[in-house]
Amino acid sequence: MLEISGLTTRYGAISALRRVSLTVGANEVVGLIGPNGAGKTTLLNTVAGLLRPAEGEVRLEERAVTGDSPDRMLRAGLALVPERRRLFAQMTVVENLRIGGVTASAEERSERLDEVVELFPVLKEKWGTAAGYLSGGEAQQLAIARALMSSPRIVLMDEPSLGLAPVLVDFVFDLIGRLRAEGRTMLIVEQNATRLLEVADRAYVLRTGEIAVDGMASDLLQREDLFDTFVGSARDEDSKPSEPDTR
Repeated sequence: MLEISGLTTRYGAISALRRVSLTVGANEVVGLIGPNGAGKTTLLNTVAGLLRPAEGEVRLEERAVTGDSPDRMLRAGLALVPERRRLFAQMTVVENLRIGGVTASAEERSERLDEVVELFPVLKEKWGTAAGYLSGGEAQQLAIARALMSSPRIVLMDEPSLGLAPVLVDFVFDLIGRLRAEGRTMLIVEQNATRLLEVADRAYVLRTGEIAVDGMASDLLQREDLFDTFVGSARDEDSKPSEPDTR
């Protein structure tokens, strides 16, 4: 589904990614973990077209899409759930959702609205509420639902549990499990390495802009050195957000 080969992305003279290569197969959930500053968000933003790589290639379903604009990537079947939601705060919940389905016909958007409401019933209750007034948990649900409105072939998620209380973290990973059961293809960046490895098929560890380790998620979950050496946090300290949103 997605093939990244030798990807290098720079901020000025600084290489945030250095010849990164990874793959995501159809109907597969692949995790991307690593310490803060490793380049995880840079990788997703480069694949989604928000950043242009200095070197390397991105292929989506065997078609070269390296450097394509975000709107072209969306039309090609790739949707991004960005870090910290990035919703249109002054627009209502339903308006944000309709923007997510901008590539679809009016009939298709209506059908997809019904589908996402089944997954996220709270959004129906907040239909006419401006996104800026949602709690963190509600906003995260809206961000994921907005991405699904494009009926993507692959979803990129950047830190979906960031800043959420434990009960909402549970909800997010339960949702990822349900999407996986439906056959969704996903590449997920997540600081909570343990929880991600529990739901992923495979995973890559990114460290200082390079792939340090990769393998089956179940195997990586058993490696104590993975957390101590590569991820940069102890197994029980993967994600402890300050002032978590409990709503």
